[in-house]
Amino acid sequence: MIIGITLIESGVNLFLITLGYRKGSVAPIYTSSSGGIMALPVPQALTLTSIVIGVAVLALMLSLVIHIYRHYGTLDVRHVRRLRE
Repeated sequence: MIIGITLIESGVNLFLITLGYRKGSVAPIYTSSSGGIMALPVPQALTLTSIVIGVAVLALMLSLVIHIYRHYGTLDVRHVRRLRE
């Protein structure tokens, strides 16, 4: 499940980057360019924010998995559910 969530997050980041792409554009950091088309900076900023949030969520999920393993001694969902009853 953690790998799947990480893959979905990477797909969303790729989608956000493609939203800001313009053919023949330059990065918005180059302000001295002569009249060229600039790429949109907002999707790039959203992607950076998404990456930071994704790392925090990944760390939380992995710490939860470690806690479950230490408490139950297994990561098998069938055994964890059976021990709860």
